[in-house]
Amino acid sequence: MSQQEFVLILFQVVVLVLAFSVHESAHAYVAMRLGDPTAYMLGRVTLNPAKHLDPLGSVLVPLISLVYGGWLIGWAKPCPVTTRNFRHLRRDDILVSMAGPASNLAMATVALLLLIVFKHAAPGGLMTIAAAMATANHIPVDVGAFPLFPVAMLLYYGVLINLLLLVFNLIPIPPLDGSHVLRHFLPYRVEQVYNQIGMYGLIVLLLFGGHWIASFYYPLMGVYDRLLLSL
Repeated sequence: MSQQEFVLILFQVVVLVLAFSVHESAHAYVAMRLGDPTAYMLGRVTLNPAKHLDPLGSVLVPLISLVYGGWLIGWAKPCPVTTRNFRHLRRDDILVSMAGPASNLAMATVALLLLIVFKHAAPGGLMTIAAAMATANHIPVDVGAFPLFPVAMLLYYGVLINLLLLVFNLIPIPPLDGSHVLRHFLPYRVEQVYNQIGMYGLIVLLLFGGHWIASFYYPLMGVYDRLLLSL
């Protein structure tokens, strides 16, 4: 592994860990505001990664993805929620579930806005961003010609990874966030079977769901790329 490859992996890990931490903190914070202090009392309203990372979903799965060039996805420790503390069970549980994906969308958008500012304010900003986009798509680029390349690369990974986590978490397969929304609209008996899918459905998704994830992720990423290049 070259030094450049190592640095790129390090950048992705940093962005992924931050995305996990913000995602889970958002769940915990919204739950607290809606009347459930469970996650708050457990110290989950924090950006400290140690409170959120899961050995399997936050470390092993992303590392395997990086080694084999797959999707850089994973999950953190589930945010503990005591739904009986909510005043409006269905509404509040849906809001808490959607707070995580919403935080990923917000982070991707902030990274995009910072890239747009970078494009106009930094010397050679547009070419540096183009180099970062090419590198993210595994196109060889002489990054030494762009002194501010690390800044652009880190921000562009902020867009890529957060949008991927957004799409991944919205998939309605337990225990992903999308499943916490769908289950409120299922008949009781169907919901019981649905909840039992658990990690089996997630494993199937990780092994065979790449094309399905791509059908949602690439169009969304295309929108952000066009905004970045046109604004």
